[in-house]
Formats: sequence, C-alpha cells, structure tokens
Amino acid sequence: MNAKAEAKETRFDVLKWVVVVALVAVGVVGNQYFSAEPILYRVLALLALAAVAAVVALQTAKGQAFFVLAKEARAEIRKVVWPTRQETTQTTLIVVAVVLVMALLLWGLDTLLGWLVSLIVG
Repeated sequence: MNAKAEAKETRFDVLKWVVVVALVAVGVVGNQYFSAEPILYRVLALLALAAVAAVVALQTAKGQAFFVLAKEARAEIRKVVWPTRQETTQTTLIVVAVVLVMALLLWGLDTLLGWLVSLIVG
C-alpha cells in the first residue's frame, strides 16, 4: 500500500462516520417528508447534504485513503493506451462473427439432438 494512503486513525473518526450516516439519514427522511415540495428544491438540498457528508467523510483516515486511491486511479487511467477507431471496429466485427458462428453451431446441435430424441421417444 502506498505510504501516503496510510493515515493514522483518530479517536474522532467513528464520530465523524456517525455524522456522515446521520446526514445521509436526514437526506432520505427529509426527501420523503418534503415530497410535496418541488423536485428542484429537494435535489438541491440532497446535493448540499451529500457535499457536507463527503467533506466530513474526507476528514477521516479512510476518507483520506479513498481520496488518495481515487487520485492514483485517475493517474493510471491517463497511462492507458486506448485502441484506435479501426482497432475497435475490427475487434467488434470479429466478436460479432464468432458469436454468429457459435449461434449457428449451437442451433444446429440443438436441432440434431432434438431430432434424435424425437426418433428415440417416438
């Protein structure tokens, strides 16, 4: 594990997670309670609660470790060599061809076995 991601847990981390869970619960219950209000206001309130919950969660050791993991994952995605349009098209056509051939083989095998069973059963 990366040394940057290893943050020391404090005794207040549990309290912070309780606050996060409470904020999420307030969002769920409040959304149900204010169901008569316009959806725009409820969505804005939920986004505000989610932002506050995320800020509180990022103050914990596990939240900081998650943030470091997300940054490192983003850096790794930038290193990926994505296929060209031609490579994607060729690969897609090969997959479609193989699926069609397998479908025909399985259909033929199913027909043959069905015919054999009907001969045996009568």
